[in-house]
Amino acid sequence: MNCPDCGNERTRVIDTETSADGMSVRRRRECQRCSFRFTSYERPEWDSLQVKKRDGSIESFSAEKLRVGIERAVEKRSVTEEDVTNLVEAVESDLQSRETRIVSSSLVGDLVSERLREVDQVAYIRFVSVYKAFSEPEEFLRELDAVLDSELDASDSTDQSDNT
Repeated sequence: MNCPDCGNERTRVIDTETSADGMSVRRRRECQRCSFRFTSYERPEWDSLQVKKRDGSIESFSAEKLRVGIERAVEKRSVTEEDVTNLVEAVESDLQSRETRIVSSSLVGDLVSERLREVDQVAYIRFVSVYKAFSEPEEFLRELDAVLDSELDASDSTDQSDNT
């Protein structure tokens, strides 16, 4: 552990405590060069949410990275910062509630797509075109047709309920 004050690699542990839930360890440390004291917290890596990428690599889940992707999709749309925050929190909450600590990037993309479609359909199309890596205009057109068809179905069912 490097000293945050002088960067020295040699620090010693002064005190160690286990958290109340037993899931992390708090350590008080002191730099052997400058005597700066600081606290570090340790928790098992497996306890945090991990994302398995398409190439097979695994990285820690990043709510900030998720937010950036969503913000790119909603750029210049009438989607509020609060809507984006709620969407990120909902996806993260859904992932955290799962039995496993490792989730696929496709699951993350599916969860975002589902929720984004309810918030803004243009942003949804933008997100899906990147997430699903559309390489042909036909793929884009198929997804757009699906959105338009669901919009027509929704308006038809509203019209029919208005007539009853």
